[in-house]
Amino acid sequence: MTTQVIAPKRYVFVLIPGYSQLGFSCALEALSLANRHPSGQQFYSWRLLSETGAPAPAYNGVTVSVDGPLSELDRNETIILCAGEDVGRGSTKAMLNWLRRETRKGMDIGALSSATYTLALAGLIGGKRVTTHWEYKSALSEVLPDVIMEDSIFSVDGKIFTSAGGAASMDMMLDRIKGDYGVDLATWVADQMVYTDPRLHSHSQRKVLQSRPEVRNSKLSLAMQIMENNIEDPLSPDEIAEVIALSTRQLERLFAKYVGVSPKRFYMQRRLDKARNLLRQTEFSVTDVCVACGFKSLSHFSKSYRSAYGISPGLEASGSKLLWRDGG
Repeated sequence: MTTQVIAPKRYVFVLIPGYSQLGFSCALEALSLANRHPSGQQFYSWRLLSETGAPAPAYNGVTVSVDGPLSELDRNETIILCAGEDVGRGSTKAMLNWLRRETRKGMDIGALSSATYTLALAGLIGGKRVTTHWEYKSALSEVLPDVIMEDSIFSVDGKIFTSAGGAASMDMMLDRIKGDYGVDLATWVADQMVYTDPRLHSHSQRKVLQSRPEVRNSKLSLAMQIMENNIEDPLSPDEIAEVIALSTRQLERLFAKYVGVSPKRFYMQRRLDKARNLLRQTEFSVTDVCVACGFKSLSHFSKSYRSAYGISPGLEASGSKLLWRDGG
């Protein structure tokens, strides 16, 4: 880490209403702590913007005052979009036009949580490797097939960096601090955050069922992965058992022992989970979601969905808080 006096690197946090306060706070705190380093140097500066300059409400209702509205930036500033719920509503034409104009200057641009969707609407991440919070992944993959969606806590592809949000924002910013000033400063900041084991970008977002200590059976893990990869065209338990070289009875015993449900029920829940995400986060019709999740009839889909969640797919879609629009 250099000891000479340097100009601080400048960040601009753009708060989209409904943003995740946890993700934003983790990212900002990492920069703030860097400035407390015993060297006395100011490594970073930042300002907060919203579209109109009005205080920005997070999804939890906490409102944060900002420094001003969207304005012209210097090419040496780095943009970080912060979003969460209702990202479609916040991705207005004014916001998208501003992003397109400013990013032509060649600055780095990042996104926390669902703000990856805003970057996509602005046409800034076509063909790029990106990530987003796992709740939004299915919706983004369906709506934006040209984007390379990774199941990682953060991704970096050229000048674009994206994060799953939440605590993953710490990992992403520690990685950027390391790139800016070296591992010593990044380690010092991590220690200040009592975050002694920062994760690499390739770390998976969720401690999925098959990675838990009690579920280390390789056959079971493979069966679960096959199910995840075949949501639209589900396989029968017999077919899955054949692929992993087990009898159907052996497969059922594995699920009973480690998961507590049958393979059929586990598979159905994974399909319904995807359906729920698509209904809440996209403008897909109920019929489209039915097909995307491997149901042969709307009546079977509706009955299964209501049994699992106590609401019909149609009501789920119409009552969704997430408005995935084309920029307003």
